[in-house]
Amino acid sequence: MIVKVLMVLSAGIILTLGVLHLVYTFWGPKLTPRDPALQISMSQISPVITKETTMWRAWVGFNASHSMGLILFGLVFGYLALAHGQLLFQSPFLLVVGLVMLVGFAVLGKVYWFSAPFTGICISLACYLVSIALSRV
Repeated sequence: MIVKVLMVLSAGIILTLGVLHLVYTFWGPKLTPRDPALQISMSQISPVITKETTMWRAWVGFNASHSMGLILFGLVFGYLALAHGQLLFQSPFLLVVGLVMLVGFAVLGKVYWFSAPFTGICISLACYLVSIALSRV
């Protein structure tokens, strides 16, 4: 039982981070630049790859898709732990994919983000690892 609880906790943390990030992407000032001139500039300039969007629209889209990835991870791994625990814990493929994703998020969090999401990801990663370890005993 503790194995599933830890996996659901791991998934729940990531799901929560994803939902918060999605909310911050579309509502409120949390993901807007402190300097309003930067947002204006980003709204007027296109990236080199295309003139079909602006840096601001790309920024919003990247943040939204990042949030959706976190939400998907949380929902899938939470669901698998609750409804199909045997499948999840006996599948090296699923466990490695989940581990690689969480380690990737942790590296990105350390290098590019700030302490709150990094801490949440590290707690999620720890729960994930302990869940797997306990499932092997």
